[in-house]
Amino acid sequence: MSESTRRRRTIARHGQLRTPGPVSQLLKFIAIGLAVVLVSGVGVAAYIAYDFSSTVAANAVDLDGQEAVPPNIGEYEGGFNMVLAGVDTCEEKYASLFGERCSGSDSEGSLNDVNLLVHVSEEPRRITVVSFPRDLMIPIPECTDDEGNVHSAMSKQPLNVAYSDGGLNCVVQTISQLSGQEVQFAASVTFGGVIEITNAIGGVDVCLANPIRDRYTGLDMSAGTHTVEGLQALQFLRTRHGVGDGSDLGRIGNQQQYMSSLSRKLISGEVLGNVPVMLKLANTALSNLEASTSLANNPMTIVQIALAVKEVPFEDIVFVQYPTGADYADPNKVVPNTEAATALWDAIEANAQLQITHENTSNDGVVVEEPAAPTEEVTPDPTATPENVVALPDTIKGNSAAQQTCSNGNVR
Repeated sequence: MSESTRRRRTIARHGQLRTPGPVSQLLKFIAIGLAVVLVSGVGVAAYIAYDFSSTVAANAVDLDGQEAVPPNIGEYEGGFNMVLAGVDTCEEKYASLFGERCSGSDSEGSLNDVNLLVHVSEEPRRITVVSFPRDLMIPIPECTDDEGNVHSAMSKQPLNVAYSDGGLNCVVQTISQLSGQEVQFAASVTFGGVIEITNAIGGVDVCLANPIRDRYTGLDMSAGTHTVEGLQALQFLRTRHGVGDGSDLGRIGNQQQYMSSLSRKLISGEVLGNVPVMLKLANTALSNLEASTSLANNPMTIVQIALAVKEVPFEDIVFVQYPTGADYADPNKVVPNTEAATALWDAIEANAQLQITHENTSNDGVVVEEPAAPTEEVTPDPTATPENVVALPDTIKGNSAAQQTCSNGNVR
């Protein structure tokens, strides 16, 4: 099968096209697991596990070389990686909300327009969420789709064709090959999934340094703090014309602001301490996810993951953008910055506490708010010694969950 027929035709999307962004899928899984823990009577937990299993097993996706993890109530041992993809599938229930994207010439197929590698280290636990640009030009390896069909390798394609080429497994194999990281778990979420999940969690607070008015997504928000949920949350995550320089790279920063805020909300107890909200979120999330069999066949694995990460401090939850450079063959695409990427993977491999050195500009999707002066003495992290703190190259953008960022809004 030729490359031209294997995937939906795409246009120059780094600077031009409207695409979705996901809710923080990692933290959905944490919430799901903790829902079970919080109501941990054996009978209730067993019922929930059965209910989860029947919900997701039919749609589970096999990852090449990965076997399901045996169920265990104890903390997940060692480090692990999870790939999370946001795909622009147009479900019939929501298609009317998205205009030409779900009714015009570009409505066929699904692209993995948001791609996250979530790395959870062994002790001391740290979480690093790496966002890969959809227009990153990289090799796509040979992939087997969920129907057993083998798709031949491609030498240079945008990352966001991997899902249409070979499904979720192909997204995993592509990111694994690029990063050198073995991936144990994976899941994807659609337009409608984002809407349903954000409704279940009761919205997320986001900060706008400037107003956003984006005619492409329909988003119109004033400066200040807002609680977004449902369709507005999806519009916020999809907007790129409304933030920074209008590029997909600027949008990634905006999405990371959302994920940081979501992590703070979940861990604060506002959600984790509310059992009905947790159970609603758990059922809604798993009903709107395509998950790998390593998650779907053993739902209690989610509990193991939750137990492994539930006490990670905000400064050790770090969101970074995979470093890129210009693709001189196409100004609307980007290519890997291998030198900076190597520094990132080396720091992750060393289980270092990551420090962001990039200083945001007007082109970035967010601005960093200066923290207020502390009202009480802060106890330093005893594991954060000079030997395991790494300042990342300034070409790597991002922030930790301990930082407050605000959307660098535009009116377009």
